[in-house]
Amino acid sequence: MTMIARLSGETALVLAWVLALSATLAVLFIGEVLGQAPCTLCWFQRAFMFPLAVILGLGFWWQDRTIGRYGVVLALGGAAVAAWHMGLYVGLIPERIQPCTASGPSCTDDNQLIFGVPIPLMALFTFLVIAILSALSLKEIQK
Repeated sequence: MTMIARLSGETALVLAWVLALSATLAVLFIGEVLGQAPCTLCWFQRAFMFPLAVILGLGFWWQDRTIGRYGVVLALGGAAVAAWHMGLYVGLIPERIQPCTASGPSCTDDNQLIFGVPIPLMALFTFLVIAILSALSLKEIQK
């Protein structure tokens, strides 16, 4: 049995919340302290990540064992936007349907790198891990 599968529902929920809160604080730091303006797709990803930090935290605080279902939905929505963003970044999506070319910061330039890793890739990974942890938080109520 893997370590992830052995997590209790409460531990999985706390880990999902810590990850969402860390990601939220990180993008606020990048934008507000480092001064890097987010591209259009980054704004959409934030629209999924910010509520995750609040909802998962409140679910843990209120001991709501069903809150993970909302975490799964929000995280998968954010993962879909991050996957689209990653497709743009690596050039899989044609230029005519790129939302960031009209105005604002580019979705694909070098500003999309942190420590040499594309921000859309970090977001995709984070959203998927939050979705998995949120789903695992529900395993004890299904018995």
